[in-house]
Amino acid sequence: MLKTHKIALDPNNVQATQFAQHCGYARVAYNHVLADFKRGLNAGKWHSHIELNKRFNSVKHEQYEWCKALNQRAAHNAIYFNFQDAIRRWQSDQSRFPKFKKRSRGQSFQADAGRGTTIVEGHRIKLPKIGWVRMFQSLRYLGTICKVVISKHGHRWFASILVDTFTDAPTPEIRHLPVVGVDVGIKHLAVTSEGVYYENPKVLKRYERKLKRLQRQLSRRKKGSRNWHKTKAKLAKQHYRITCIRQDAQHKATTAIVNRASRIGIESLNVAGMLKNHRLAKALSDASLSSFLSMLRYKAERMGVKIVEADTFYPSSKTCSACGRGDSDLSLSDRTYHCSVCGHTQDRDLNAAINLRTVAMGHTET
Repeated sequence: MLKTHKIALDPNNVQATQFAQHCGYARVAYNHVLADFKRGLNAGKWHSHIELNKRFNSVKHEQYEWCKALNQRAAHNAIYFNFQDAIRRWQSDQSRFPKFKKRSRGQSFQADAGRGTTIVEGHRIKLPKIGWVRMFQSLRYLGTICKVVISKHGHRWFASILVDTFTDAPTPEIRHLPVVGVDVGIKHLAVTSEGVYYENPKVLKRYERKLKRLQRQLSRRKKGSRNWHKTKAKLAKQHYRITCIRQDAQHKATTAIVNRASRIGIESLNVAGMLKNHRLAKALSDASLSSFLSMLRYKAERMGVKIVEADTFYPSSKTCSACGRGDSDLSLSDRTYHCSVCGHTQDRDLNAAINLRTVAMGHTET
């Protein structure tokens, strides 16, 4: 089984500079072959990534003399993996035509020189041309290291290490655990059919005033000046903090749900369509429901817990969990569900979670 572990790094100033240089080298190589590929298309020729890599290698030492001191695999991996994947997704209509990478849109590069070429010992990792770099954690998975990607988020550098563990971990016994329905939303991050509520931290709303203040400070600075870079670093650090708080709440909730269920019923949400409602778009983005459901799916797959998804248009909130009748008059502002047929009254989110549990048990159709 292939498993990835993302670990924060603790580089010194020289190593951090080398990381930034390798990220720039990968970006330059990607943009170079993309421009070459577009020129070929305009001339009616199709160049493969192998041919583009050879053309780049023939001119890189003349046009980019500074690249001689760097690991050449950073450019090679950017062409063979990132560029090739972008073209493949464009050909299959999964994405639009690739765009040129900007320095301000994230920094990353693939640091390995092939399968098994990177060494990890305890709390440190050895990277080509850079040497030993300290890590805040040790690698949890044992096996052959297949891929190492160095990236920067906010003010920190991370290493995403892909490991081939050869054998799967033993699946725990879950047959004695109950079937659980999970309803996600804005007021509560998740509500289970067992009556457990997981609160939404609403971290963007909490730090919105501070973000606005930093944005105003950044707009008043002269672009490229020292104070501009300082304020930009503060803003990136604040965004990173918001992301960490949000992901921490989601990881804790999804782990607790998966560990207590033998089967989970969830909704198939069209989050992209929901974001078109401008009254709810900011709150939905703050909740990050897509990320929550993705975590729930991959953790359930590792534990052997089956995920049952209800249809996108299944009215889980407008269906009575006691008699099964529907109520189309329920509005979004109504937080308590009251059945006009049997008189059953219950919290709206808990009622939806119980209906999703019924779907997961196979007792109803969606």
